[in-house]
Amino acid sequence: MRQTNQTQVMEFLLLGLSDDPHTKKLLFVLFLGIYLVTVLANLLLMCLVQGDSQLHTPMYFFLCNLSLADLCFSTNIVPQALVHLLSKKKFISFTRCAAQLILFLIFGCTQCAFLAVMSYDRYVAICNPLHYPSIMTWRVCAQLAAGSWTSGILVSVVDTTFTLRLPYRGSNSIAHFFCEAPALLILASTDTRTSEMTIFLMGVMILLIPVSLILVSYSHIIVTVIRMKSAVGRLKAFSTCGTHLLVVILFYGSAIVTYMTPKSSKEQEKLVSVFYAMVTPMLNPLIYSLRNKDVKGALKKVATRNFPCRLEICH
Repeated sequence: MRQTNQTQVMEFLLLGLSDDPHTKKLLFVLFLGIYLVTVLANLLLMCLVQGDSQLHTPMYFFLCNLSLADLCFSTNIVPQALVHLLSKKKFISFTRCAAQLILFLIFGCTQCAFLAVMSYDRYVAICNPLHYPSIMTWRVCAQLAAGSWTSGILVSVVDTTFTLRLPYRGSNSIAHFFCEAPALLILASTDTRTSEMTIFLMGVMILLIPVSLILVSYSHIIVTVIRMKSAVGRLKAFSTCGTHLLVVILFYGSAIVTYMTPKSSKEQEKLVSVFYAMVTPMLNPLIYSLRNKDVKGALKKVATRNFPCRLEICH
């Protein structure tokens, strides 16, 4: 043990997901593949949105912001996890741990806010299509985006303040693969009930309130879609909404399990964290955007422009 009961912890030991060398190698390959797909998919989506004027709409503006949050969220966690999978020394300084916690909360909470904003955008587009241009103006979109990023920063400041203000003495072993508030609070050498309650209340604000807004939006959307006379229109609307709801269920479900439910086993918490810290940022651009007809069209135009070929050769 590197610290005594009277000495403030200066670094933490991340225990990771497994001690088995073979398992760690498999996890390294798996996580590296997930991270590469995450980076490439989100960068591609942002470049397509910026480069194609047909994608300069509120929906893709919010998607671009979500991709940026996904990319930063994953980059804050995965590279360090990859290094620790191959390293014998898995220590992280208190300062680095605090920075990782702050960024994790900023980008994670911003994702929550943008998913709610995007549900409102779909609600207006489907339920009030004639008023959509006058409601979702670029000024409103900018305000919603700024509010989403601001909410992420606000929740991060509160949660990290109530987590890092506690004294950490004695044990410095975190039963996790990155610095997350619930895993850190276990190591605090004082009563943590106030911090836990504060984090729970912030979780209500950034998790349950957006989920409620999403459910209300989609309840109206479903009713509107069912009333559509065109079967093609119903299918298109359900396809768009279905992908959004899938993203919402994946992200919010795993986050709520970690922050809003009674403590479960450490192994279960780590597996859930793997899902929303690594898998969801990879899935978002794939199931939410890159399967979209407009995005496919933009990708095809880019490919045709950069890799032209004669029709007889291509076919």
